[in-house]
Amino acid sequence: MNDTLKLIHDRRSTRAFDDKPIPYDVVESLIKFTLRAPTAGNMMLYTILKVDDPEMKQKLAESCDHQPFIAKAPLLLVFLADYQRWYDYFLRSGAEELCKEKGMQPRKPGVGDLMLAVNDTLIAAQTAVIAAEALGLGTCYIGDILEKYEYHRDLFRLPKYVLPVTMLCVGYPRERDDDRPLTRRFDPKFVVQHNHYYRLEGLELDMMFKGLGPEKVEEGMPNFGQQMYLRKFASEFSVEMTRSVQAMIDSWNA
Repeated sequence: MNDTLKLIHDRRSTRAFDDKPIPYDVVESLIKFTLRAPTAGNMMLYTILKVDDPEMKQKLAESCDHQPFIAKAPLLLVFLADYQRWYDYFLRSGAEELCKEKGMQPRKPGVGDLMLAVNDTLIAAQTAVIAAEALGLGTCYIGDILEKYEYHRDLFRLPKYVLPVTMLCVGYPRERDDDRPLTRRFDPKFVVQHNHYYRLEGLELDMMFKGLGPEKVEEGMPNFGQQMYLRKFASEFSVEMTRSVQAMIDSWNA
């Protein structure tokens, strides 16, 4: 296995960071390599916020489901889907006037543009994860940045066509435990399909999840499916995330 594949295979989320600050040149290298991520039409439909202010990190630790380790990370990278730059440039370039001259209907960014920007943003974020690993840094994704849209919009001073998609905690791991077992993944035979989608049923579902869940479910839970339903799908944070994302889409389309 070559070095790149080994880095991808052995990556683990880091939630305990050393107090050591990240040198300026290392941060600059991380951003440099992140910006080489694939992007639709070379439009780079994202913005990266570097957050290192202790007060702001503490606010994010609270707003993202009260996770204290977020505030202890030396650096937070907030990845924003951003169509505002391009739309402002279109307006400045007289694109709407050109549309009218050609008998075309000018339009504003729609949900298709939002999805494209989200794709660009997540591709950049994952590129940052791999680059960070190569630089000796650890990272942890924080999907909870999708919650409390109105609060995060005001905190980051986001305009209409800029939305938070994901956040990375970045820093030097407190300790490297390379002997710690890797988290399990679904067997490829259940995930990789050919040409057409095949919907799993019955025992196939049982077999798929048997290899992913814990050996013993939590007390009071008859099975892994019910445990995950309550912990993830029907939980308070998940309901809030759904509400918040709907608010984002409504704001984008308003």
